[in-house]
Amino acid sequence: GRGGSASGAAGAGGGGLRPPAANRRGGAWPARLLPAGPHVCRQHGGGGRQEGQGPARGGGTAAAAGGGERRDGGGGGCPGGVSPVGSSRRGTPRPSRPSPRFVPQVPGAEGRPRAAAGRPVDEEVSSDSEPESPSLGRRRREAAAAEEEVDETPQEKKLRLAKLYLEQLRQYEEERAEEEEEEETQPVDLIGNRLKEDVLEQKGRLQRLVAKDVQPPDPTSIRVLRGHQLPVTCLVISPDDRFIFSASKDGSLIKWEVESGKRLCVVPGGKKGTEERHMGHASHVLCMAISSDGKYLATGDRNKLIMIWDTVTCKRLHIFTGHRDAVSGLSFRKGTHQLYSASHDRCVKVWNVAENAYVETLFGHQDVVTGLDSLSRECCVTAGGRDGTVRLWKIPEESQLVFYGHQGSIDCIQLINEEHMVSGADDGSVALWGLTKKKPLALARQAHGMQDTQGLQQPYWISAVAALRNSDLLATGSHSASVKLWKCGEGFRKLEPLWDIPLV
Repeated sequence: GRGGSASGAAGAGGGGLRPPAANRRGGAWPARLLPAGPHVCRQHGGGGRQEGQGPARGGGTAAAAGGGERRDGGGGGCPGGVSPVGSSRRGTPRPSRPSPRFVPQVPGAEGRPRAAAGRPVDEEVSSDSEPESPSLGRRRREAAAAEEEVDETPQEKKLRLAKLYLEQLRQYEEERAEEEEEEETQPVDLIGNRLKEDVLEQKGRLQRLVAKDVQPPDPTSIRVLRGHQLPVTCLVISPDDRFIFSASKDGSLIKWEVESGKRLCVVPGGKKGTEERHMGHASHVLCMAISSDGKYLATGDRNKLIMIWDTVTCKRLHIFTGHRDAVSGLSFRKGTHQLYSASHDRCVKVWNVAENAYVETLFGHQDVVTGLDSLSRECCVTAGGRDGTVRLWKIPEESQLVFYGHQGSIDCIQLINEEHMVSGADDGSVALWGLTKKKPLALARQAHGMQDTQGLQQPYWISAVAALRNSDLLATGSHSASVKLWKCGEGFRKLEPLWDIPLV
């Protein structure tokens, strides 16, 4: 037939559109399902009667693939849907005309009828229409959100992120208050207090008063981890408090799990002269540092080498060379991969670990540098051993501040916050410093008591100091076989002993 009814349009291929159940036996198509106009599927062609096909009831040309009879009289189209076409006498398709409106194909739309031209895409087309799948709805919502983000100006983005940050702060502070079961008689501005703490912390003026709440540990809760063959010289704890990395005079490195005390990874030490073919250290490991994101571990040894390790796999990534004597101190700048190193060659060096690059060398100490520490600012503090000085190195200004206070060799140093630090010396003294004062703010002499040495009373020298960042709690270590906890007084102008933790 030349034309027949509108529902008898022909097309090549399979997968024709079937009318609703009520019209499957020769009934007319609903008005809303009538094709909008003659369109041709550009992918599969269309129109015309193919050879070997049988007649179709209901008028028009049949479109059953491979011949045969179709009861619906409907034409076939491309697999993705129906493309109605008009037919000439010879069955050749008429030239296609552009659709009045482009209707994009969406996943899950195969086999469903298209809306007529000029009608909304979401208009109901039949009782057999499939509901929108959850995954499709989610993708549409994500696409809409992406379009909104593209249209967002930088100012609007900053405002949105600020609101999100404040909301997260509010939720965090409320949860913390509930956990601590705080009962406030007056409403407290939780967000304002937290923002104030953040500003004070950045300026180095924050002091959380936690020393009064710290209780002595139960001796039975102290767990001893064994694995090194020689004395342990240094260790660090990962930023998430899950792992411990320790090193020893035997050159070995061990990664421990805090919760279980298991050894997760062991890098054995090597013999002298095997540095080129041995992955680990071949001499005493003297210092260690871990980046604030927990990605890199740095270790320094007596062979003047600094090794960089992957904290997850314990694989060595790089070796820095440049010091002319033993490496005695390491520290990562907080929030970066900038590494500071101190050495017995009296120098301080700056490295870029992410780029495996050397940056610069700082000179000034007159004796071996025995300790080093840093925080967020682009500066570091060092202890100068027998030269009796503590130095603050300002990297951008290329300047240094010198502090005097101890009588003996200054062997260890630690920053409490951006404005205060603590140091220990072999004369048994512990000093509190303000970075704007050249003299100590507080000094505790004979901090660990006295010892009898060949009939002479000598103070126990201070071998290690540590600070809970931005708080009033300090710890010192000595060869008196104990760790001592201290409380910083108001304004860091007083050191008050709390108690000793015996280690033997």
